[in-house]
Amino acid sequence: MELPLFKLAMISPGRQFAFRRTAVLHVLVLTGLGWIFHHLPPSYLPFLGDALLVLGIIEGAALIGWRLAQLPKSQALEFLLVSPVSPWRVFVAEAMAGMGRLALVILCGLPVLFVLTFAGQLEWSDIPLLTAIPFLWGTIAGLGLTVWAYERLEIRRWGERVGLGLIILYLVVGVLAAERLKNWLGHLPAEVGQVIYSLILLFMQYNPFGVSEYWLSNDREMDFAWQRIEALFAISGVVVLALLVRAACRLKGHFHDRHYKPAIDRNRRNIGGIGERPLSWWAVRRVLEYSGRMNIWLAGGFGLIYAVYILAGDAWPVWLGRMVFQIFERLGGVPVLSTGLIVLAAVPAAFQYGLWDASTQDRCKRLELLLLTELDGADYWLAAAAAAWRRGRGYFLVAVVLLLALGISGRATLPQVGAAIAAGVLLWTFSFAVGFRAFSRGMHANGLGSFLTLGLPVIAGVLIQLRAPVLSALVPPGAVYLAQTGEPSWLWLPGPLLTGLTTLAIARSARSRCVRELRRWFDRNQGGKSLD
Repeated sequence: MELPLFKLAMISPGRQFAFRRTAVLHVLVLTGLGWIFHHLPPSYLPFLGDALLVLGIIEGAALIGWRLAQLPKSQALEFLLVSPVSPWRVFVAEAMAGMGRLALVILCGLPVLFVLTFAGQLEWSDIPLLTAIPFLWGTIAGLGLTVWAYERLEIRRWGERVGLGLIILYLVVGVLAAERLKNWLGHLPAEVGQVIYSLILLFMQYNPFGVSEYWLSNDREMDFAWQRIEALFAISGVVVLALLVRAACRLKGHFHDRHYKPAIDRNRRNIGGIGERPLSWWAVRRVLEYSGRMNIWLAGGFGLIYAVYILAGDAWPVWLGRMVFQIFERLGGVPVLSTGLIVLAAVPAAFQYGLWDASTQDRCKRLELLLLTELDGADYWLAAAAAAWRRGRGYFLVAVVLLLALGISGRATLPQVGAAIAAGVLLWTFSFAVGFRAFSRGMHANGLGSFLTLGLPVIAGVLIQLRAPVLSALVPPGAVYLAQTGEPSWLWLPGPLLTGLTTLAIARSARSRCVRELRRWFDRNQGGKSLD
């Protein structure tokens, strides 16, 4: 059973193309990160482990989570579920194929790590850690997203409540208290305060970011570092196994829930409101099935606290922590954070979650109906824009709050704030226009979206390190960052102007040719054999 699925994963043209694209992007991003950290002081090296871990989590979510989450949407799975083959074997085989692809992508970055080792930035013992931890937690991210997608709606709602509670706990303990935590706990009974402090300290030391940072730090103790690694690997193995078992057990139930049980939404706020644009209404509803509210709550909570810290300045109470904010200031502060948030806001615009379908067959089925209607390019454009903005607007608004805090506090001038917001709007609209053009032409969104949301920020970072303001501003994330770090000048202006003109040209072409391109793609693919 497992061998045919592995063989299909290797010979499938769609998956081969996605794998090659992801591998190339991984190497390019890792090369950019290596170049940036090579020119930074050695004290910043632990953050390279954090960057690689984040990259592994994103790749695991794409290569494992996306594939497994789309699996039950295909009714062809029913033939396997009613066969003598157990559903859990089907799921485990698909999951192992995804884990194998993730491992190959991460191993593609070994030459870059070897170069950093020969350059004296890393030690040979660092390489296994910088590959194993991203692989493990990329797998956990992919399987975690799969379990979340497979669970019943009631469980997901309770999970969001628990997640919100954990986010509030993190913001209070990890951000507001931070280095003052001992003083806060001193008001509790001694035994209770000591237990809480020990638990928090254990979590900080044994989470993957903490383990990676400690291993790459100059003052590590080898025995303690190995102890942390062993504990992390043991915990990670248990988590992977638990997620694998839970998702395998829910595969058949989730398939039945999706295809044979009526979807009942008891939230009265979602009743009605279709209006005169049903495609836009449907696209927005579609992206809100898995809305990612917890990520927005985390980003919004931290962003608002950071904005208050900026406004308070020296008046920030002494009984509140400053360490987290000082770390962010060393890493670039609000310019880096706000640029990152705007890039996150552009993710749904680049990937076109609202209108994109999981497979060629599903897309053909949907277009077979949509192309019979009188919808034109403007309808598709507005539907995609409504879905993308609804999904990403939270991150953009948090970035605007941080920029306004910079302006009010006097750390940035009004022209800087206005230029940064304008550049952010251009970044979002550029990502949307390019993503919509790819959607209308039938191009897969994964590679292009990854380049827009990962590749362009890395390119901007490299150009900024090279101190090339004109070239940096030509890249949309670089224009957002540079607007906050200096007064807008003639050297900065050509970049946003070129981005705006390019966006207008792409948008005009995409809207006018959308239906024609969709019909052409449908004619080429309807009835064809797909090995996605």
